[in-house]
Amino acid sequence: MIQIKGVLLMFVSVLIGAAICLPSLHFFFKTDPRNYRTEGSLPEATRALAARHLALWRNSTLRERELAQMRASNAEWDLMGRMFLVLSLANMACREPDRAAEYLEVMDTIIDDTLRLEREEGLYHFLMPYAREMPFALKPERSLFVDGEIAIMMAARRMVEEKPDYKPLVQERIDTIVARMKESPALLAESYPNECWVFCNTVAIAVIKLGDVLDGPRYGEFIDEWLAVAKRDLLDPETGLLCASYGLSGDALQGPEGSSIWMAAHCLQVADQKFARDQYRRARHELGRSMFGFGYAREWPASYVGPADVDSGPIVPVLGISPGASGLAIMGATAFGDTDYFLRLLTSLRFAGFPLEEDGQLRFCSSNQVGDAVLLYAMVLGPLWEKARALEETRS
Repeated sequence: MIQIKGVLLMFVSVLIGAAICLPSLHFFFKTDPRNYRTEGSLPEATRALAARHLALWRNSTLRERELAQMRASNAEWDLMGRMFLVLSLANMACREPDRAAEYLEVMDTIIDDTLRLEREEGLYHFLMPYAREMPFALKPERSLFVDGEIAIMMAARRMVEEKPDYKPLVQERIDTIVARMKESPALLAESYPNECWVFCNTVAIAVIKLGDVLDGPRYGEFIDEWLAVAKRDLLDPETGLLCASYGLSGDALQGPEGSSIWMAAHCLQVADQKFARDQYRRARHELGRSMFGFGYAREWPASYVGPADVDSGPIVPVLGISPGASGLAIMGATAFGDTDYFLRLLTSLRFAGFPLEEDGQLRFCSSNQVGDAVLLYAMVLGPLWEKARALEETRS
């Protein structure tokens, strides 16, 4: 009986301690958001985060080790990390014109290396192994994941400063993307055999729009048609959110997913700001959460529970917290000017991300190269999309 009383007393003490400490814990990790994101040049913490990525692409030994570790979990992350870094550097070049030449050089290195790998290693180099388990429905076999992310890297580079070598490559890749999307009644293209991911299809819509801005309007009607189909046929009836994946016919394979929707909403900003903001608002309502001053994102809304995958990360039971969704939610919050949510997510990042700064370089120990590239993009995004809108308005 004495032992039982002792255990109960300890348990009650822990509860009391938690009740006192948890509401105050976030104050130790809270920071001024301007330490990470400002409208002008890069703040110190973000510059240190960028320095880590620049160092990786200037040191092949470090880069190969980092990418090998990441590819062991998911080959997709190799290409995604490249895309988010190139998009980051494009925004950084717009923010800091005096350093644009430095950023453009690294962008060209990344893009040229990516094109080389695609040429030498083939379609499946950036795909997970299950891509080989069945044939692609559309012929010849291609992945919209690969085509879209390579195309948007080249288009972003050209948005900063024209590079003639990339112009025909962007146009050819966009022509291929549109032709394949038109083969589906839902205007979707495969990333994997009969899997059309909204992440990839909205990246494609963004790069098609950038192509029209760069080289003159060619696909405005197609973009309008895609948006109409998406609003009519591709929304989850419970939440009004775009689903994570579809078959070629437009039937949903998975419901809304936090590790997809934040990027989808951001990509839609360049094509349809009203629709983009509606998707963000719905995602924020269905997936965005905070507790004791810490912000996080669920992987799925309460009305749907799907299969966890490598992009989701380990899902925290009951709360449904997803590291992947929470990281991308930071990007969503900055893209849509949601300062309060951004601050809460940033507090969580400083608590659970285990930031480590050495020699002027910042990385998050609980993350990897693609995760840190997403975070860098979240801190610098804005100028590239704004430039695209300004150029479109000028030409119209």
